[in-house]
Amino acid sequence: MINLRNISLAYGKKKLFNGISQVIGPRDRIALVGSNGSGKSTLVQVLMNAVEVDEGEIEKPEQVTIGYLPQDGIAVSGKTLYEEAEAAFGDLLSLREQIEEAEERMADMDTASEEFYDLVDLIGGWEQQLEEHEPEKMKSRISRILSGMGFLENDLNRDAGEFSGGWQMRIAFAKLLLQSPSLIILDEPTNHLDVVSQHWVEQYLKHYQGALVIISHDRAFLDVVTDRTLELKLGKMNSYKGNYSFYEKESLARKEQLRKAYDNQRKEIQRQKDFINRFRSNVKKASMVQSRIKALEKMELVEREPEEKKIYLRFPPSPPASNRVVTIEGLCKSYDENVIFDGLDLRIEKGERMAIVGVNGAGKSTLARILAGVEPHQEGEIKLGINTVIGYFAQQQAEELDPANTVLQEVEAVVEEGSGANARGALGALLFSGDDVFKSTKVLSGGERNRVALAKLLMRPCNCLILDEPTNHLDIQSKEVLQKAINEFEGSVIIVSHDRFFLDGIVDNVLEVSREGTRMLNGNVTEYVARMEKEKKRR
Repeated sequence: MINLRNISLAYGKKKLFNGISQVIGPRDRIALVGSNGSGKSTLVQVLMNAVEVDEGEIEKPEQVTIGYLPQDGIAVSGKTLYEEAEAAFGDLLSLREQIEEAEERMADMDTASEEFYDLVDLIGGWEQQLEEHEPEKMKSRISRILSGMGFLENDLNRDAGEFSGGWQMRIAFAKLLLQSPSLIILDEPTNHLDVVSQHWVEQYLKHYQGALVIISHDRAFLDVVTDRTLELKLGKMNSYKGNYSFYEKESLARKEQLRKAYDNQRKEIQRQKDFINRFRSNVKKASMVQSRIKALEKMELVEREPEEKKIYLRFPPSPPASNRVVTIEGLCKSYDENVIFDGLDLRIEKGERMAIVGVNGAGKSTLARILAGVEPHQEGEIKLGINTVIGYFAQQQAEELDPANTVLQEVEAVVEEGSGANARGALGALLFSGDDVFKSTKVLSGGERNRVALAKLLMRPCNCLILDEPTNHLDIQSKEVLQKAINEFEGSVIIVSHDRFFLDGIVDNVLEVSREGTRMLNGNVTEYVARMEKEKKRR
């Protein structure tokens, strides 16, 4: 469907792509992975014709359509939610024209060619789209997709401009699914989804009739949706025929194989050098020496892959805590007429690991702020246990750094006098080395800001961690480091997150927050989702 041939692109001395070639087929489900700066976003821009390459070409039939969902930055207003979704069908007539043109082209094509069969696949997909776009099906499809994204029936007539940034991205995502392009490119699509809507999206994309290219740091999402992984590394592209977990296993094996090949070659080079040095002055073996010298000069050296830097994270030792860490009785919280909690009772025990899940807007972050003591409530009582010390990571904490501070000043500002906390050491472990600590916080990337916020959390020992979306902007490797640090933490942990893999490795209880109330369930988040599916089928 789309063919990349020997693509090369450099920015200054950095060779981003060095002759990469790849084919994206009509039904491919591709995870595009690589470290920050490896060129993932640039490759997306190349596919979208927004960036011109230095060398190579991209073959894309005119009939192939591409839909792209960026991480953020999309906002609409002036139409109702339903009207905005309905606008996704504006290309209906051009779709009919594409089918007619393609059928005319097929008449002159070799029926045994790969291009012919690709075109048959595309026409089949377009015809299915046309069938789905029939007026009697359009309304139900709009309702189904908006509902899956978490919108309610009474949202349909609201002005789209009333929705917040995260919901705006859901509107854009819904419109993209309604348009059904040949290729959907998604950049961190789970950032604005809760656990419930993410599960719906996973199931929808699994059965999508077109191709998918997904950039995501959510490995559970990638494992469910993708079955092929393309890795960008040092200007090259490596292809793996499996999902992220398969890629992780195979890439480690590949790296180990490369390490052994490198070590064996080093030994062989040294053996040949020893022979050359030993017999360099031996006339009888002069031809052998010259032969081995030439062989060494022609030898293609095996290059070891450079090790990527990883963050190091460990929470300070927890102060002793009582068995009851936090007790909530009869909690009531509302914003004007919007009731969030009405008589909530909750008890958090020593050492408990709990995830707070639910649809966006149900009150997950509100509960986290109330527990942390940074947001008031109207009625009820919150009792902290003897010696309970709370450490709180706010969802917007990374965005609320003081722009007048350097990185070091921002972290030192929360250090208590005489505590012995080492701000410089913590920042070094979080990859702020040398002069990096003197950067202004206002020039930091999203991932860097998140790491500064984590460093601030490490400055004060606590025995009850409350973390609201702590993995935002962290790559998969950094999430795993954070997961390990939380598991080594001796205190209680309460986490609001949409990252199922991250949560599954930590929690043993799930608190569901919904418009109907709250309930506590034993197990991890995957088990919670499975239970929800069973309950849905019984209705």
